[in-house]
Amino acid sequence: MRITDRIRQDRKRALLCGSLLSVALIALFFWRITSGDVDLSLSDVAGALLGWGSNDQAHIIVRVVRLPRIMASMGAGASLAVSGVVLQALLANPLAEPYTLGIASGAAFGASLAILSGWVVTISSFAGALIALALVMAISWRSGGSTGHTVLAGIVVGSSLSAGVTLAKALAGDKVAGIVFWLMGGFSGASWGSVFWVWFGVLIVSSSLFFSSDLDALSLGGNNGAVLGVDERVLRPLLAVAAAFSAASVVSFFGVIGFVGLVVPHLVRISIGASHRVLLPLSMLTGALLLSGADGIVRELGELPVGVLTSLVGGPFFCWILIRERGRG
Repeated sequence: MRITDRIRQDRKRALLCGSLLSVALIALFFWRITSGDVDLSLSDVAGALLGWGSNDQAHIIVRVVRLPRIMASMGAGASLAVSGVVLQALLANPLAEPYTLGIASGAAFGASLAILSGWVVTISSFAGALIALALVMAISWRSGGSTGHTVLAGIVVGSSLSAGVTLAKALAGDKVAGIVFWLMGGFSGASWGSVFWVWFGVLIVSSSLFFSSDLDALSLGGNNGAVLGVDERVLRPLLAVAAAFSAASVVSFFGVIGFVGLVVPHLVRISIGASHRVLLPLSMLTGALLLSGADGIVRELGELPVGVLTSLVGGPFFCWILIRERGRG
């Protein structure tokens, strides 16, 4: 098969996957906006969205409760998935994601301190994510700088900061319930303000699409990025901070929702290949679909924490990746 034919087939497959994901996302949106404790018809939803009719109950349910929650869960899924893609490329490591690199734990630690002290949660969470990222990079550099060291440093930093979160809970007194509920991860408290910040994080990390060819080079590992003309000294910290901000924007409002940034990039990569020009947007769609779908499932089950469900699914998937990569090695 000629290279041009292979490229044409890959483009058709990516377009098909994107179309199917878009249709599934639209179907999911309509399921979630119409179903719940109070079922609504499509005419009720249309009237609430467009300001028609006099059904005040439908207006409140759609505009205040369901729509912000749907948009928040989709934005969070897109944000974590794209962050995972970016970090895996930057470190040329399939195990890299905000959770395993300690970024999410840093954001959680900052947010816990904010809840405990009355600070601004978003700012504290972002600061915690950046501090965690800086610690991971510093430890990795001092220990040799390999991608394996970076992941191990992330696990160590994440565990230490998780212990800090536990200490914050112990000192929280009557505020401990708020910290515990927040840490389990969930979208029941979504508001339009949180939707704005989460989607702003999506916009920030999605700028990595402009560097898709550079990410292709970096994902090869070694010195391939420098050989192919990538300015790694600028690009790595720039995109790492973008991924940290994106993850922090999710954690600060909705708690720790693990494994989305690990599972989604691998699912998409298996389906359409490793080219970041298509991997990034399809991961965004898949992340939005899977996390919003998971939130819809836990809502139907009685408002279980969505972070618990993603961890139950992501843990075995993480083990499978470890076994798969060891088999390749």
